[in-house]
Amino acid sequence: MKTYETASLRNLAIAGHGGCGKTSLVAAALFTAGATPRLLRVEDGNTITDFDEEEIQRRISIGAATAVAEWNRSKLNFFDTPGYGIFLHEVALALPVVEALLLVVDAVAGVEVQTEKIWEMAAAARLPVFIVVNRMDRDRADAARVLESLTSAFGRGVCRAQLPLGQEKDFQGVADLVRMRALLAEAGGNGVSREQPIPENLAAEAGAAHETLVELVAEGNDKLMEEFFEKGTLPVEDLSAGLRVAVAERRLFPVLFASATLNQGIDALLQFLVDFAPSPAEVSEIEGRAESGAPAPRRAMRDDQPLALFVCKTLVDPFAGRISIFKVRSGVVYNDANVTNFARGAVERLAHLSVLQGKQLLSVPELHAGDLGAVAKLRDTFTGDTLGDKAAPIQFPPVIVSEPAINFAIEPKSRGDEDKIGAALHRMLEEDLALRFFRDAQTNEFLLAGTGQQHVEIAVAKLKHRYHVEVTLKAPKVPYRETIRAKADAQGRYKKQTGGHGQFGDCKIKMEPLPRGGGFEFVNDIFGGAIPRNFIPAVEKGIIESAQRGYLAGYPVVDFKVILYDGSYHEVDSSELAFKVAGSLAFKKAMEQAKPVLLEPIMEVQVQSPQEFAGDLMGDLNARRGRIEGMEVRGAQQLVRAQVPMAEMLSYQSDLTSMTQGRGSFQMNFSHYDVVPQLNAEKIITQAKAERGQVEEEE
Repeated sequence: MKTYETASLRNLAIAGHGGCGKTSLVAAALFTAGATPRLLRVEDGNTITDFDEEEIQRRISIGAATAVAEWNRSKLNFFDTPGYGIFLHEVALALPVVEALLLVVDAVAGVEVQTEKIWEMAAAARLPVFIVVNRMDRDRADAARVLESLTSAFGRGVCRAQLPLGQEKDFQGVADLVRMRALLAEAGGNGVSREQPIPENLAAEAGAAHETLVELVAEGNDKLMEEFFEKGTLPVEDLSAGLRVAVAERRLFPVLFASATLNQGIDALLQFLVDFAPSPAEVSEIEGRAESGAPAPRRAMRDDQPLALFVCKTLVDPFAGRISIFKVRSGVVYNDANVTNFARGAVERLAHLSVLQGKQLLSVPELHAGDLGAVAKLRDTFTGDTLGDKAAPIQFPPVIVSEPAINFAIEPKSRGDEDKIGAALHRMLEEDLALRFFRDAQTNEFLLAGTGQQHVEIAVAKLKHRYHVEVTLKAPKVPYRETIRAKADAQGRYKKQTGGHGQFGDCKIKMEPLPRGGGFEFVNDIFGGAIPRNFIPAVEKGIIESAQRGYLAGYPVVDFKVILYDGSYHEVDSSELAFKVAGSLAFKKAMEQAKPVLLEPIMEVQVQSPQEFAGDLMGDLNARRGRIEGMEVRGAQQLVRAQVPMAEMLSYQSDLTSMTQGRGSFQMNFSHYDVVPQLNAEKIITQAKAERGQVEEEE
């Protein structure tokens, strides 16, 4: 593939609500630009950016993928991203390495849930936004209705830069409101449009829309405003220059129209992006991460700067191994270059420098500042790392992916799967930063955590198809604990005579509660040698082991203090084993007096949804024994903070989706342990004893 200078590059994230045709739009752009020999289709499972087996089977995008189109002496790097809420972290990974967002909207549905969320993400990143109303050929497609929903949601800065030539089955192309020419698509979907005058039946509407565009462009520029007042309009050259500036400054958000499946309006879209999307050369200096109080370093995106590469995503290919996708933040990178990983101190060799066309690596000799590239088989480099010239170190901040919202327990189906699961999941975690895999120390379950149930299910399906590892998913056990609320005094005495060498151990202990989070404390208060010093650790060990087995329901006992203050021993029959058993017996007797209670994990929950659902959400959280801690309005969204028992949150994902019509999301983190109400505790204890009885019967 050819190399391109920084000014000829256009980096764009393609994002929008699920099902609006983002992947089809990229496929049409690639075909129109000559990057593919025919128009590829999601339905056929052959699109460039949906190459994973799960994406092909489910017909949805799961991970962000890159593709390259060359158009009119420019190179367009597309980052095609998923549209479903559980994969929104993939959009977050793409936004820091592009200069503009292509927000795709369905011509029937208009603004949807993820449309609003992605708009907010682009606003936070200060990215220019181009809006493409796709699927204009659909039944009930309505450009006017969609434009109304866009302006209602995002303000008057949303403006038409094109008019559709027809809609539904009569859609045939677009009218360019900048140059005031019609681009009529040729039959057959070859992506070629014929330029001609705007049809008479659209002339009045096009003229009015052109004047609106001129006024909006002139509003933010004093020089253009003066020219507009003098002439009543703006010439094409001044309008184009003003529109480019207005888009870059996020004052205007042009609306374009297309049908990806019919490949109509795509060549006009490509040319519009070349003309009006900012290049990396127009971006101001990028700020690196500040170290130890020093001012943050800055780096201009130019070829004459020291080399710096930011790794924005990692793919794991069964054949090519780990593929690192990066952006050249400064300098020029050449094939076979040696670079330093500033995060890990390792030296890496960039063998076979490439650009990624979906999963296909296309070799290039060099890449200039602002370009996106890829390299395979780096040993010590992962997503979020910065590579570059050792003499000019800089680290760019990685994207912080929110913590998973849901955990599932996983069990390998066979011993062979058990041996392979660790290595397979390790590779998947490199690729998907929103997945977590860990072992619960209390329940001893392996937990796989993700952004939603479907996210975890897809990860399990990948394990099977890609790594031939089969696991079963279960709801995780709640890691309850037990504690005490009163002081106790007890004696543990163990005596066993078997006709020879016997066993004897005797200890007296006091037990008292500790503050929440206090753990376990053991105090040796023996005087006068009532228990020999070498047997005292055995008493402590017996208490600890009994505490781990629990008293009420088999859950570990925590937050208590034991004082060993007296006892007795036998010179012949006493042993470590005897005192360990005596300690265990003393613990059990003390628990009878110490008013034991059950503790449950309480989660810090943040729920975000449109304001109209706030009442339902709070009512539901209260019904889950939650305690509302606060509310905050963020634009049209309502943020509710609450503390809720973990046991009540296991099914929350699906319930929230149902309550908010899929428009709500939540985050959940552990907060603390608290006492379980008596009625709930009785049910938990009964169930735990029943399960323990079943296990003993099976054994």
